[in-house]
Amino acid sequence: MLNNKKIVVVLPGYNAEKTLTQTYNEIPFDIVDEVIFVDDASSDNSVKIANELGINHIIEHEQNKGYGGNQKSCYNKAIELDADIVIMLHPDYQYTPLLIPSMANLIASGLYHVVLGSRILGKGAIKGGMPKYKYIANRFLTLFQNILIDQKLSEYHTGYRAFSKEVLQAINYNINSDDFVFDNQMLSQIVYAGYDIAEISCPTKYFEEASSINLKRSTEYGLGVMLTSFRHFLQRKGLVKYKMYERP
Repeated sequence: MLNNKKIVVVLPGYNAEKTLTQTYNEIPFDIVDEVIFVDDASSDNSVKIANELGINHIIEHEQNKGYGGNQKSCYNKAIELDADIVIMLHPDYQYTPLLIPSMANLIASGLYHVVLGSRILGKGAIKGGMPKYKYIANRFLTLFQNILIDQKLSEYHTGYRAFSKEVLQAINYNINSDDFVFDNQMLSQIVYAGYDIAEISCPTKYFEEASSINLKRSTEYGLGVMLTSFRHFLQRKGLVKYKMYERP
């Protein structure tokens, strides 16, 4: 706990057997109360390793539900456990768990309801080996989103995020896509609901075992991000009403 706030870390996993142990062992359990691991029908030994590590809550999807579908299970379980602060951390060790105290403190202190670990603040992305085409696409999409959504975030595409219980209960994330664009739809909902978002600089690592989507999937994701931004703009201007922005 931190400031009497219950902290739950959620790990949306898929074929994470090579990195799960290293990720889990760096979680600061002096403040983290519980961990949820959701396995999205992996073909490796991720679940076996999760059990060996003694992870508090393990959820197995019998069929692959996608990255967004995995996160829905993570957040729904965290709310069920009455978490005050929920931190989403990829178990592929691309993001360091050592930033959890900093991210959690910004929420536990009441300063923010959402915190993102940004790879773009500083030079974390380049130093960590982010492919140039992904870096360029990240910068273009972020500029596009900032203009349409009326924000000034350094990036919308990080997989390291912390939320207060209030935020998770205020947005209808379960209506979002089960694919990768889920992340951006969620941020769009959060901004539209009036919550400020904090960012902290986050180093990142690109290596063989770290999860990454190919060029085709990246292109589909980019188009989905642009569509989400257009919808946010139309909703913000009162020209169209989308169900995803209704309170759950």
